[in-house]
Amino acid sequence: MSARGHGTAELRGLLDELRARIEARIARVSAELDELARARRSESDDDEHDPEGVPLSTEWSRLSGRLDAARAELSGVEESERRLAAGEYGVCTACGRAIPIARLRARPAARTCVPCGERLAR
Repeated sequence: MSARGHGTAELRGLLDELRARIEARIARVSAELDELARARRSESDDDEHDPEGVPLSTEWSRLSGRLDAARAELSGVEESERRLAAGEYGVCTACGRAIPIARLRARPAARTCVPCGERLAR
């Protein structure tokens, strides 16, 4: 069964759940970055040469990367929500065929069917 033949309530629910998880992750990582920023302001020592710990700059880069990835994932959910509202959700953006409901359940923000996704990933 494809998304075209499936009710939008379940699909909307999947996207809502995914959005909530991503937003919670963004909030957690943002809080970690805020804490790290406070630590950076209060550090008077040069942590770059501390053999005991990870430099704050390294941790900042790691957390910034996680935040960027979460924001990109949220953008994909927002795009899926727009496609759902327009009646285009569940249609492969590459070939125009229906994306199987099993794929949408596993990856609610999927924009392509599995064959097209694999082809585009190469």
